[in-house]
Amino acid sequence: MAGGPSLGPGEADVRALDGVLGDPFRPRRRPTRVVRVGDVAIGGDEPIRLQSMTNTDTMDTAATVAQIERLAAVGCEIVRVTAPSIREAENLREIKRVLGERGVHVPLVADIHFTPNAAMIAAGLVEKVRINPGNYADKKKFEVREYDDTQYAAEIERVAERFRPLVRRCRENGVAMRIGTNHGSLSDRILNRFGDTAEGMVESALEFLDVCEDEAYRDVVFSMKASNTQVAIQAYRLLAARLERRRPGEPSYPFHVGVTEAGDAEDGRIKSAIGIGALLEDGLGDTIRVSLTEDPVREIPVARAIAARAEAIWRGRSLEGGSEVVRLRSRAAADPFAHVRRASTTTKWGALELGGEAPVRVELDLPGGADVDPEVMAAQLTTELSSLRDVACESLLVRLDAGDGAADWLVRLATGLASLGADWPISVEVAAEDAAFWTHGPPALAGTGRGGRVVVRVDESTPVDRLAVVAERAARHRLAVEWSLDAPGPAIPACVARLVASTEVASIGLRPEATLHDHRVLAAALHEASARDWPIVLHQAVARDPELGLIDASVRLGGLLCDGIGDVVSMGCAGAKGAAAAVDLAYRVLQGARQRTTRTEYISCPSCGRTLFDLEETTARIKARTAHLSGVKIAVMGCIVNGPGEMADADFGYVGSGVGQVTLYVGQHVVARAVPEAQAPDRLVELIRDHGRWRETSDGPEPA
Repeated sequence: MAGGPSLGPGEADVRALDGVLGDPFRPRRRPTRVVRVGDVAIGGDEPIRLQSMTNTDTMDTAATVAQIERLAAVGCEIVRVTAPSIREAENLREIKRVLGERGVHVPLVADIHFTPNAAMIAAGLVEKVRINPGNYADKKKFEVREYDDTQYAAEIERVAERFRPLVRRCRENGVAMRIGTNHGSLSDRILNRFGDTAEGMVESALEFLDVCEDEAYRDVVFSMKASNTQVAIQAYRLLAARLERRRPGEPSYPFHVGVTEAGDAEDGRIKSAIGIGALLEDGLGDTIRVSLTEDPVREIPVARAIAARAEAIWRGRSLEGGSEVVRLRSRAAADPFAHVRRASTTTKWGALELGGEAPVRVELDLPGGADVDPEVMAAQLTTELSSLRDVACESLLVRLDAGDGAADWLVRLATGLASLGADWPISVEVAAEDAAFWTHGPPALAGTGRGGRVVVRVDESTPVDRLAVVAERAARHRLAVEWSLDAPGPAIPACVARLVASTEVASIGLRPEATLHDHRVLAAALHEASARDWPIVLHQAVARDPELGLIDASVRLGGLLCDGIGDVVSMGCAGAKGAAAAVDLAYRVLQGARQRTTRTEYISCPSCGRTLFDLEETTARIKARTAHLSGVKIAVMGCIVNGPGEMADADFGYVGSGVGQVTLYVGQHVVARAVPEAQAPDRLVELIRDHGRWRETSDGPEPA
């Protein structure tokens, strides 16, 4: 190939990924070798290791040591410190000395960009060196150039010779290395041949691995970081497949997993949990870093919760041992290395359209019944949900212990909503065997004029003739049916076959406690049962702990959505008073998984010693000015290391370029240099206005 785009991942990569993970519907932890970083072992059967990075000036020894001490105290096991030049690299010696005096023995990683000389010094002082293949031996100029194969090979050899001395130094000193590819800083050579793709990220890293293996050096950990959760997931999967193809069946190199420039607050945690958690669910990942635009100490509790969730799943699979394996020919996702939304038929719940080309919908799942007054619920819902500015609940599902009073209860709820001007379709969940509901409920629900569907609870024991009766009665009243299947993963295919035989058109969901992999079984089973186009509803259980609930929803829902599975997100809520938070979380997860954009997207780095301003305070200031710009992507970067590359995924960029100075971007293009920091937020707003992306807030003009 002479400089053109790659053909991309193929069937051999899919087979290799299956070889790494085993059963795609119940994957194992990826087998890896153990790499030691000082006294901390990564990979193999070791726990998931928690990492972070200092955001102090590396030349400020006291501040850096104090922050490392605080990180170690909250459970951070490995700490990264930036070394942008020789003087910072040399100061790592002093930092290590003071840490030793204080009895802090956490291993350190030197973070290197652009400066091989600093890497050579650091490799004699710390336990690990991180290099970025995109800028270790190349400069990024966004040049377009075609290489023939001879020229391309010569460039690879040039890079290899630049890198080889560091490999030898690390091998001689027993220092580990992270080859950390970043989606935003691929070299021009890689971009010209592979494009801005997951494959380009993987090939960039493997070129450096070739040098390591040629030098018999294998203390290597890989990362494939991106601010786009889909790209991150795809790149790690492809790397796992390509490494397996190099040495089939052998334990390979550990992965450091993270989502870079995730941002802060809820959105930063959600994006991190989606990208990191979805990979860990599949057994990919040995050490993790949650990158938040906050005090790095706050990253550790989030990382710990994500890791604990994954390790509990891994332990559960080990205990299951020889449990029944799901055997399906079809795959859950069309392509594990690219986002392809699962095809589904356009369906209507009342006036709401879902599936097909419709966006993934958001539903509120509420408890109902004799102890809940429907008029009070209607009033509380409209008050609570009116607080949401740019997002909206699109339908209601009521989990109703139906009985004889179900019909009247539904009518009263619909009447209450109508009097308040709310137009949500109403659906109700009942058991297939609930005779009282099936006598009175369907006509009552249809008679409200806003009937969505009946969600029918079924399991392995539900009689086939009962399924047919339920389907017929719902059809008679022109109500959609959703089969709510309560069955373990191995039983799902047989249950799906029975449901398909009783219903021509339906949607389908699993119990709210069902796992990500149960839903993959469902998607594959529908495909094999000739119901491949049934919309899938993702039900999320009510969260008792808000922080753990956020992580669980992000991993479970976000992981499926990134694979193209899911037409509706139905968020459980304990009562109307928590409705706004549940709906808001659903939209944040959808945005984190790149499915719906309903708010401003911030791509902001977590800060480090290179940062040229207070990134946390600056990000908050920019958010205060721009948070109402739904659909606009703004990158806030402390320095230029990943700045220009990440601009490719942002509409506007705000990048530190000198002490007290900011460079402004539109996409990848610089539009203003050396803007004084005090003026930069105003200039950013002007830039957004000039490009027609500004709008006034709902409360009046944006304040100056």
